[in-house]
Amino acid sequence: MANVILKDLFKKYGKLEVVHGINLDIEDKEFVVFVGPSGCGKSTVLRMIAGLEDITAGTIAISDRVVNDVAPKDRDAAMVFQNYALYPHMNVYKNMSFGLTLRKMPKDEIEKRVRETAKILELEDFLFRKPHELSGGQRQRVAMGRAIVRRPAVYLFDEPLSNLDAKLRTQMRLEIKQLHQEVQNTIIYVTHDQVEAMTLADRIVVMRDGYIEQVGSPMEIFQNPANAFVAGFMGSPPMNLHPAIIVNNNGLRIKLSDQLEIPIPERENSQIKDGQKVILGLRTEDLFITHSDDKNARESTFTTTGTVKIIEPLGNETNLHMDVQGANLIARAEGRRQFSAGDQLRMTLDLTHLHIFDAESEKSIY
Repeated sequence: MANVILKDLFKKYGKLEVVHGINLDIEDKEFVVFVGPSGCGKSTVLRMIAGLEDITAGTIAISDRVVNDVAPKDRDAAMVFQNYALYPHMNVYKNMSFGLTLRKMPKDEIEKRVRETAKILELEDFLFRKPHELSGGQRQRVAMGRAIVRRPAVYLFDEPLSNLDAKLRTQMRLEIKQLHQEVQNTIIYVTHDQVEAMTLADRIVVMRDGYIEQVGSPMEIFQNPANAFVAGFMGSPPMNLHPAIIVNNNGLRIKLSDQLEIPIPERENSQIKDGQKVILGLRTEDLFITHSDDKNARESTFTTTGTVKIIEPLGNETNLHMDVQGANLIARAEGRRQFSAGDQLRMTLDLTHLHIFDAESEKSIY
């Protein structure tokens, strides 16, 4: 069973502590993605699992075996690096088979594994080319193939797509997802790209400053962020986050500006109170343009007006940076509709998915 258990994991460089007591259980055959901004400690955690970084304190277990003092080659984990790390003087076949040759595996078994892996990765026609004769995507497939032929218990990916262009990244995401379905092994994947995290992961681990902020499925993380950091980091464009205060004006309302107070729908387990400083959270898809003759108002909605400041056309949709009664918010609109800066628009806020975070702790309180 290829599970991975991190228990009270710390990492220090001298007096500087960069990973602060992480605890995480990764299940057999699970695809777990560590995501967070640069410098949050995610790659350091991956390298500790691989054995490429020493552990300051805590334990790492792979397949229920503590591997703190086990050499990287004996941990039953294979790593795919950001920069491919291919041998330039070797062709694809030799790059993929090199590790097996070092292990003195029989030639016929090496041949079988390389051919099977090349078929999975569609590299059969490139086995005798050198890395410089390949595209970036093909090189990344070779790096993945070198890991696959080892048939390890755990695959470790360290930002493998960051050197590729946007179109190729999208293609490679699909290929990695398909690879996981075929090989059915545990994968731990590190990225700073939240789109990669959302599309690939069974579970996402959001990190900041060496701490785990939240662990959950992509939709759990997206729909129920534990704090304002997770809310703002996950999603493209990010969730609207705006400082506000709770006021009691014929019921609790959230005040964003002198002109804008939004009613707060009743919700169980709410921790908000009158006078509390908070952060409003509302995703762009929950702030949209409505026509003045639209009489089909839904429950838990609030209608107001806003002024277009900046327009970001994305083709199928348009992001509108709005001044909504003194509050700066981003709304999402249908892509074919034309807008101009200064347009006055009728806005509807869908409060079904309203989030409220405490201003001091940034934790979700509604």
